[in-house]
Amino acid sequence: MAGLEGDDPPEAEDRADPHGDPFLRTRFAVPARPVTFLRRERLTRHLDQALRTPLTMINGAPGAGKTLLVADWVAHRDGLPVAWLTTDAAGDGPGMFWAYLLRALRGVGVPLPADTGVPADANRVSPALPARLAAELTARERPVVVVLDEFDRVTAPEIAEQLEFVLHHAGPGLRLVLVTRTEPLLPLHRYRLAGELTEIRGAELAFTPDEAAELMELHGLRLPPTASRALVERTRGWAAGLRLCALAAGQSPDPEAYLKEFEADRSAIADFLLGEVLKRQDAQTQDLLLRVSVLDRFSPGLANAVTGRDDAEAVLARLSRGNAFVEHLGHGLYRLHPLFAEILRAHLRMRRPGLEPGLHRRAAEWLRRSGFLSEALGHGAAAGDWEFTAGALVDDLAIGQFFTGLRSDAVAELFSRMGRESTGPAPELVRAAGRLARCELDGGLAHLRRAQHELMEYDGTSDEAAARLSCALLEALAARLTGAPARAEDAARAAERLREAVPDDLLERHPELTALLLDHLGSTRLWAGHFEKARAALSTVADSAPGAATALPREDSLGRLALIDYLNGWLGRAEHKAREALRETERFGLPRPSGSGVERLVLAAVAVDRDELGQAQALLDTLADTHPAMRDPVLRAGRALTTARLHLARGDPGAALKAVEPEVPADVVSPWARGGTTLVAAAAHLIEGREETAAGLLLDVPDEQVACAVGAARIQLATGRAAAAVRLLDRVRPEGRAGPAVTVRAALVRAQAADEAGDGVSARGLVVRALEEARRERLRRPFREAGPWIRPYLGTAWPHWLTTGRLAPGAGPPRRRHEPPPPVYEELSGRERDVLRRLALTMSTQEIAADLYVSVNTVKTHLKSVYRKLSVNRRNEAVRRARDLDLL
Repeated sequence: MAGLEGDDPPEAEDRADPHGDPFLRTRFAVPARPVTFLRRERLTRHLDQALRTPLTMINGAPGAGKTLLVADWVAHRDGLPVAWLTTDAAGDGPGMFWAYLLRALRGVGVPLPADTGVPADANRVSPALPARLAAELTARERPVVVVLDEFDRVTAPEIAEQLEFVLHHAGPGLRLVLVTRTEPLLPLHRYRLAGELTEIRGAELAFTPDEAAELMELHGLRLPPTASRALVERTRGWAAGLRLCALAAGQSPDPEAYLKEFEADRSAIADFLLGEVLKRQDAQTQDLLLRVSVLDRFSPGLANAVTGRDDAEAVLARLSRGNAFVEHLGHGLYRLHPLFAEILRAHLRMRRPGLEPGLHRRAAEWLRRSGFLSEALGHGAAAGDWEFTAGALVDDLAIGQFFTGLRSDAVAELFSRMGRESTGPAPELVRAAGRLARCELDGGLAHLRRAQHELMEYDGTSDEAAARLSCALLEALAARLTGAPARAEDAARAAERLREAVPDDLLERHPELTALLLDHLGSTRLWAGHFEKARAALSTVADSAPGAATALPREDSLGRLALIDYLNGWLGRAEHKAREALRETERFGLPRPSGSGVERLVLAAVAVDRDELGQAQALLDTLADTHPAMRDPVLRAGRALTTARLHLARGDPGAALKAVEPEVPADVVSPWARGGTTLVAAAAHLIEGREETAAGLLLDVPDEQVACAVGAARIQLATGRAAAAVRLLDRVRPEGRAGPAVTVRAALVRAQAADEAGDGVSARGLVVRALEEARRERLRRPFREAGPWIRPYLGTAWPHWLTTGRLAPGAGPPRRRHEPPPPVYEELSGRERDVLRRLALTMSTQEIAADLYVSVNTVKTHLKSVYRKLSVNRRNEAVRRARDLDLL
């Protein structure tokens, strides 16, 4: 009967297919590998598992290297029968498919009896054929490997069902390898669950940078590692893209430059992707791909908004399953392969000129409505609609992104492209924020005033409340930069009123705005000398929930709280807060140095008081004059004072005077800055013998600042006014009001006054008390400055903690023959102390590295630094020296 198997003699099927045409022998041929083919062992090792599982699937995009990978693997399977069949592009019917598959099996020596049958109808096959074939394969002692290349062209469900039947019943006699662009119709989940499926997908097929470099070498190109990584990043390791790039680069006079800068839309890559991917889709799908090419990553909802259709979800899912260079990222998000997107955008501009800005605008509007502000800003800028883009930033209460968080540089760069033609409150506020972020005060204030003037024309509705609150933030920042506490207080009160008109969810979404406002307010209060009020505002920021958006204001607030502690004489507290401030931005991966740097200033000031002068200088060097934050009067005054005190400690009064000579510009005078500057100048004049000049300056020292009053008392004592010095101390009573850096100096002034009055007992008691207080803070500077009078009260041997710094001339006791080596000039870091403690336990370098979770090289670096600072050359010498100095 026509159409049934077995009507023709067996030899007939060797000559013709069911249509009566000769078999196309190219469909049975294993593809040849080019001379530049790179064998990748990691993939072939994985593919070896195909011999242990019934089903293997190599699934990837066009040009991913699937076919050549399997062809290379087959070429190395000596003695194993491998039947190769490339499916028909037209889509075989069941009869045609099985006729070719049976011919492929016989062609590699698999004996199939005559009763297996031969399909005579190209579109159907008897159920007996799969059953007979499965039975024959089951009886084999060795399996036969069947490779079906381009299996994505098999679209008939009955073929997949018949093939799965054979695979299931053939048992170990058959190993099926499918090479496909799409997910096959077979029940993969069952094989996967049973552990009977070997899978190699697109991500694994992608070339690594090392493999890409090897491939380039096969093409005669040698690339440095950075160039290989960049090429893989751009191509996502796509095999065909890399090969096409290599071929084109080989024709270029500068191959490396070509690979770095090639235009994808003008290369063979474009021809490949347009021909193999885009043109295989229907017209509507092509239109969708062209339109979504303007998006980096997108959901079906965004794709619908950009394309004006409602079926994007199904289309994108189909394209992703079909490896059409549409990647599913999970969570309902997709993206195009970067080269494909680049080519599509160029194609879009050619086919639909002028459409791209409108697509960006649609995307921006949808993203803004959906709460994706950063993406909305990018598309608004790409559309050239700056009124929309600036309005989105301001209305979302996100103006603080100019000053903090991981996006500050990106936001500043994005709006740097905004032209002058954009008008309105929002663009002016954005311009003001950009200028003030760079501490360009005049330009920032000019734009801020224009924005405020335009806002006056509104009727006070909640629509512009976010803009007015943004104005308050920028006013507070301007007040901070100009040292204007009253203006900062006005801005804070205005912000408090406006908060009620702003939706709560906006404030919750942008905690950086409140944090920045309070940080600016606290800074101006600190400048004005209102330490407790400043502490209240700054502590609110420092105690807020950690987050990347608020990391910089938290760092700055902690640094300024540290400065308040320092000015009040609490060195330990100041150091702790300053180091906590340094860790704040590190924990969120923000670049270093970041923020204002006030915490490094505090650490430098503490180092001066501890006589760690090298460390102090290194910290001060990080506060560059060109840093925008140096417009901050608190930072400028603090740096000038610390630098001057460092010069005094080094015995250079002229340099100290020069350091405090330029007056810090500000709307109001800071009492602690003025008092500190006056005391430095007085001390410098005193060192140079101008006692009357020094005494005359004390009239400008404010008594309400306890630390300044104690410094003034010391100057009075040095100029022969001991009684006046003691009366000043009795009036301000620093004990109980200030920390050891102040009370120790006060005790030493009283001790020197008692010594001059002949009351040695009182003087000794005061010195002992000062030593006890200073030891806890490692406070050395006051004793270095004290002069020869203190020597008898310290005895013949100074405490070790006091001699771990450089002694001022004449201040310390004379060296004796058996004294320990010279004192340490630089303080050991915390990590160096950790290494030193483990060194004392006789741990090896490797053991120390393992215990501290660092590399051996890092430990060796720390050891070299310890040896240098302790002036030793060996481990045992370092331990002995550290014990002599009470470091262990």
